[in-house]
Amino acid sequence: MANETPENPAPPSLYDWAGGMPALLKLTDVFYAKVKADPLLQPVFVRMDPEHPQHVAKFLAEVFGGPKAYSDEHGGHAEMIRHHLNRHLQEKQRRRWVELLIDSGDDIGLPDDPEFRSAFVGYIEWGTRLAVINSQPGAEVTEDAPMPQWGWGETKGPYVAP
Repeated sequence: MANETPENPAPPSLYDWAGGMPALLKLTDVFYAKVKADPLLQPVFVRMDPEHPQHVAKFLAEVFGGPKAYSDEHGGHAEMIRHHLNRHLQEKQRRRWVELLIDSGDDIGLPDDPEFRSAFVGYIEWGTRLAVINSQPGAEVTEDAPMPQWGWGETKGPYVAP
């Protein structure tokens, strides 16, 4: 950060503010337990790999400024998009996914300050809408798609509108 000084340090990443990997692992564990019991989402995840919650936690960690484990271990943003191809996700499923994830954040005690929740919900809204788009017929993977980087009210990288 250009204006960073000892008196004015850089703000923590969303990853750190959320509680790091332990909080994101707890979030995805609670969330996917809800998904398994949800009549609208359960069919989408019926064949979910038992490690799927941990993969999503690593993805969220990287997006929110944490370690790049998802990219290093699972192939980055292009691989996440690839997992959504031809899934034919619908808006009502997306909205339920968002609702359950926000509820799970409340359940585990994610920070509820307006700044954090605005950034968290902003990414969840953006990411789930992208997942729906990439799940429709004809969607293709851009192999060099960069990992989104989400911060306190701004995004970094090619996802910023001109």
